Amino acid sequence: MRAVVYHGPHNVAVENVEDARVQDPNDVVVQVTTSAICGSDLHMYEGRTAAEPGIVFGHENMGIVVDVGPGVVHVRRGDRVSMPFNVACGFCKNCTAGNTGYCLTVNPGFAGGAYGYVNMGPYRGGQAEYVRVPFADFNCLKLPPGNEHENDFAMLADVFPTGYHGVAMTELRPGESITVMGGGPVGLMAAYSAVLIGAAKVFLVDRVPSRLRLAESFGAIPIDFTGGDPVEQIRDQTDGDGTDRGVDAVGYQGTGPGGQEQPAGVLNSLVEIVRATGRIGVVGLYVPHDPGAPDPHSQNGELLFRVGKFFEKALRMGSGQTNVKAYNAYLRDLIIAGRARPSLVVSKELPLDAAPEGYQRFDRREEGYSKVVLKPAA
Repeated sequence: MRAVVYHGPHNVAVENVEDARVQDPNDVVVQVTTSAICGSDLHMYEGRTAAEPGIVFGHENMGIVVDVGPGVVHVRRGDRVSMPFNVACGFCKNCTAGNTGYCLTVNPGFAGGAYGYVNMGPYRGGQAEYVRVPFADFNCLKLPPGNEHENDFAMLADVFPTGYHGVAMTELRPGESITVMGGGPVGLMAAYSAVLIGAAKVFLVDRVPSRLRLAESFGAIPIDFTGGDPVEQIRDQTDGDGTDRGVDAVGYQGTGPGGQEQPAGVLNSLVEIVRATGRIGVVGLYVPHDPGAPDPHSQNGELLFRVGKFFEKALRMGSGQTNVKAYNAYLRDLIIAGRARPSLVVSKELPLDAAPEGYQRFDRREEGYSKVVLKPAA
């Protein structure tokens, strides 16, 4: 089968690899109809992780079940399904507590597994014609048959639940205000989720005009950080108070107005923006080792975080990857009911063979390549 294979920094190719197949009784094989390129994939693509050549990328996957292991009881051939990017067993201590992003079974020695991602287990990604899904009865979310809402449902594997999770960790209540740092797909989905929940003011901070326009189109207040300190811009619009909540949807590759990288810059800005006793949700990626970091401490995941101000303001913070299964079923139902349209972040559809070009242009933040979806079955 054809798949997107990583060969080194800024080098991916579509190649023939061994076919996905049922390996364990609880597996299914899914013919991939849509697989999205994620901002997290760019960290590997840019050489900013410990990823080794040979990884098949792709953790935002959906498609049609074409083969079923003998131990699978709920999923059937022909089912249209979405798979959380988290690979989980469903029965370990963390899974039964709902923390499916930190499964203790699927990746021995590490809490959590995922498709096509460094250190997240042996599971090949779905930027391919087919993908193997382990523990399929637990990991497959059934979708209505047909092709309606295809790109909306494609967002259920990661960015929509992740954006929602960023907001949920802040315990946002209707009528409150929130700042979302970062207008990539996850940040846009966080701002969109805050609007769905009923926030009175949703500020989205970025510098890319198309992202800011899109945020404004669904009710968020755009803040262009190249036009001045976002902390001061938001304070000016909140009578000096800042916002009740904040979401970091950027992570360790945040940049300042001049384009220089500031690994802790987004976190420190949120410490200033969020009012005393407020809450911060962190879904932007931070890693323990970053070979491309601007300083030795950041290379080891040690950031200059303003913990004194964080403590002084009695702020609270939640962090970590999303337990997608905590959200994906009811977000699916919002889509079916016409109450949510997460595909608004999708900017480009490409055939699988165009994936290298998609990565290049997404990495350069070119207009029209903010959220690329691949169509392997086209």
